[in-house]
Amino acid sequence: MFEEIRPYIPLLIPILILQLILMITALVDLSRRAQTRGPKWVWVLVILFINLIGPIIYFVAGRQEE
Repeated sequence: MFEEIRPYIPLLIPILILQLILMITALVDLSRRAQTRGPKWVWVLVILFINLIGPIIYFVAGRQEE
């Protein structure tokens, strides 16, 4: 079973690292902001459960300029 996946591992590792970096950065930014566009708990769910796109959505639409 793992033999079928093995050729794709070098392609998946950078995507997983990028996803982790985006997720952590978005969560840290969210925790430091006093106000966001919408409730913070909704943004936490978006960041955590919408893989790779969730943090990008937060940075584009969720941040409110102070």
